[in-house]
This record gives sequence, structure tokens and C-alpha cells, in this order.
Amino acid sequence: MNLLYNEDQRLLADSAGEFLAARSPVSRQRALRDEAQAGGFDPQLWKDAVALGWSAIPFPENLGGLDFGCMGLGPIFESIGCNLSATPLLSSVVLSGSLLHLQGNAQQQDRWLSATISGERRLALALDEQPRHNPSRVALQAVANGDGYSLSGEKYFVIDGVGADAYLVAARTGMAGISLFLLPADAPGLSVIPLPLIDSRNHARLQLDQVQVGADALLGAAGSAMPALNVALDRGRVCLAAEMLGMSEKLFDMTLDYLKTRVQFDVAIGSFQALQHRAAQLYVDLALARSAVMAGLAALDDSSLSEVERQRLASLAKWKAGQTAIKVVNEAVQMHGGIGVTDELDVGLFLKRIRVAQACLGDADYHCERYGALELAHA
Repeated sequence: MNLLYNEDQRLLADSAGEFLAARSPVSRQRALRDEAQAGGFDPQLWKDAVALGWSAIPFPENLGGLDFGCMGLGPIFESIGCNLSATPLLSSVVLSGSLLHLQGNAQQQDRWLSATISGERRLALALDEQPRHNPSRVALQAVANGDGYSLSGEKYFVIDGVGADAYLVAARTGMAGISLFLLPADAPGLSVIPLPLIDSRNHARLQLDQVQVGADALLGAAGSAMPALNVALDRGRVCLAAEMLGMSEKLFDMTLDYLKTRVQFDVAIGSFQALQHRAAQLYVDLALARSAVMAGLAALDDSSLSEVERQRLASLAKWKAGQTAIKVVNEAVQMHGGIGVTDELDVGLFLKRIRVAQACLGDADYHCERYGALELAHA
């Protein structure tokens, strides 16, 4: 398993870093927050990112992709984290696109996946129904009704749900398993309600009141969606881990710069041994987090690994990156002193995004329990 980016991936990292630093720096995220845009991101930025090929990275060439795999997404999400850039790459491409690729038929892929890769359409996954992430706890019912289904229930924390063109909705068609339905945003009976969170990104709550869909809205066979959901969610979790790694490394650099320039008692506070020890520990934690994230990315592309091993490494990456990000941002706030708690300092924006990203698609407790259960299964 290779835990380093290859030359093409390093070039992608340089390109993404330069693009986002110029077009979507942290100051742009602050402006989006203050403007309270419903979409939570700059549509022109997303259009230009699609033109750079970001939306095609994980998909095979026969579907219009670049076949760079999930490892190719790693440097993109690190750059997104470093700049706090808001894009629908996670929701529309990594989660929804993966499900269309894994579970959709040729007609669904031709209509929706191609449009997702080209940026013409934006999709969102509607899965969670409770405050804490648990993909197996789906209660929304899809009742067979003639040649189609009737869907009723609610979904929470739909990433980039406001303004999406369609939704992939997880529902139960019986007690046997979970099914996925593709619902257009204008489906009668579907209500999309903005759900503000502390990171000022685009989240939504969906209400479905007897939404009628045809049988062609079902992705794959009824009750068969869980394996594809597990793969797509693991991809999303590792991409979020890469984003949190990017945020953590940026915060670490910002904090080191402050320690070197802030003078107290006529010396730079970075000369204080207690702060040096704390910074050194953060450096070690970041190195461990990077190893976990790289292992997770590599596992997603390694067909020789078992499903259990892939899931273990994905949960390890999400857990370690999340725990490290929380530790780094807390230390950043403390080491910046009084200004660390002000809105004017960018550290606060990182803190809010880290809090949401750490909880998204399973928090530390969820992935610690999942890893332990998978470890026992693997033994």
C-alpha cells in the first residue's frame, strides 16, 4: 500500500492549491457566510472546478471520467480544507455520483451521472433521519403503489440539499433492506427546508409527504442498496478526513507563525518550552493523521482488500483525522490567546467547519465503535 502521492497526484495538489488560493481563499468563505447565500458556495467556482476535471476524477473513462480513483480526490480535499473552500464535490460527486455508478442502471447513469460529471446537474444524498449518523437506521417508508412507490418521511443533514436538482433518498421498501430512489427536486410532496449549521454551509431537511415515483426511480433492486451505500459513505468519510487534514495542517502553520512573531516579556512566545512541547505533539499527531488518511485513500482504490479491511481503514482515517483536527484547533485557539476567540481571526472559521466535518458521516464515537466491531470481525 502506497502512503505517498505519486507525481500526477502531486501535480494535482499543486494545481488545486493554486486555484483555490486564488479563487476561494478563507476570506471568500467569510464573505459567503456574511452574504448568507442559500447555496453556500460560489456557482462560478464550481463551474470552473468542473472545467478542471474535478468532478470526473473518481469515475472510469467509459462513463466520462478520468479514472484517477479516490487517491486523486485526496489532494483536492486537502486543498479544500486548507482554504475552507465550499463546493458540492463531496455531496454531488463523491456520494451521489458513486451511488449512481455502483447502483444505477445504464439509463440512470446516462441521464444523471453524465450530467453530474459535466456539472449540468447537482445531486444530494438524503440518508440520515436522526441527530447522529447511522445509515442502518432508516425509517422512511417507500410503499409499493401500482407501477411505482409512495414515499413519506423526513431526512436531516442533507449536505448541499438546498438548490440540488435531484436527491438520492434512502428508504425501506420492507423489512428486508434499504433501497435508493432518485427524486427530482420538483417532485410533488417534496419540501426542502434550509438547515443552518455553525459552519454556514449548505445543509437541508427534506419532508416527503406521499411523494409518488415510478419504478424507474429505484436504483438497483429493492432492498439492495446497503453495499453500495457502504462504499459511497466510506469514500465520503475518507474525503472528509482529507479535508480535515488540510484544515489541521493550515491551522498548525498559522499557529507556528504566531508563536514566532508574538512577543511577550521581550521574547517570542515560541521560545517558551511549554508551548514548544505542545507544538511538537501536534506535529506528531499530524504525521499520524496523514498516514491514516493516505491509508484510507489507498484502501478505497485497492481491489485486493476485503470489504472489512476497507471499512476499517476508512473509519480509522475519519476517526484519527477528526480527533487530530479537534486537538489542533483547540490548541490554536489557546495559543493565540485572547484574539483566538474573536470572529475576526480565521481560526474561528476553521473551528466551526471542523466541528461539523467531524460529526458528518459519523463522529469519533461512531467510527471508534465501528472500527472495534470490524476488528473483531477481522480477527
